Amino acid sequence: MPNHSAAPPAPGAPRTGPARRLTVLSGPSGVGKSTVVREIRAHHPEVWLSVSATTRAPRPGETDGVEYHFTDDAGFDRMVAQGELLEWAEFAGNRYGTPRGPVEERLAKGEPVLLEIDLQGARQVRATMPEALQVFLAPPSWEELVRRLTGRGTEPPEVIRRRLDAARVELAAESEFDTTLVNTSVSAVRDELLALILAPQV
Repeated sequence: MPNHSAAPPAPGAPRTGPARRLTVLSGPSGVGKSTVVREIRAHHPEVWLSVSATTRAPRPGETDGVEYHFTDDAGFDRMVAQGELLEWAEFAGNRYGTPRGPVEERLAKGEPVLLEIDLQGARQVRATMPEALQVFLAPPSWEELVRRLTGRGTEPPEVIRRRLDAARVELAAESEFDTTLVNTSVSAVRDELLALILAPQV
């Protein structure tokens, strides 16, 4: 059974060793993964967040190498063929993937590395890097997740139905993960996730 708790590090507590294990954060759409990751990046820049490659066009204000590594279909095909991606998936007609090289370089240096990816990507990473710590971010309740996914109610019912169907599949995969954090508070989950990322390996 997944462990549903992780103690946050005590303020000023010494760390007993470098973190060299990859941490994967996954969970259903709408659970708040991106918000938690932004908190980690804002308050703990020592944690390196992998930047995904994508075939989608940059949006206004996005910078290559910051939000994403932007590439075309031919470039993405080359990365797949040469084994340069830890994982990749297609979503809404575009492909997204995690470049392997930067992740392995930082792990070799003893830097803590965090991936925020979907269930399909988490399964691929588990197959290629079984030593990675897989963390599942869960909603406080199904009702709360439905509220977040339906949002402002501006999307067509069919789109909402597909989102909810996908969320059910993703929630059913919780037992595949090493541990679960319940997103009742962004700051609390941030501290719990940081404790897992920085915990020395046994």
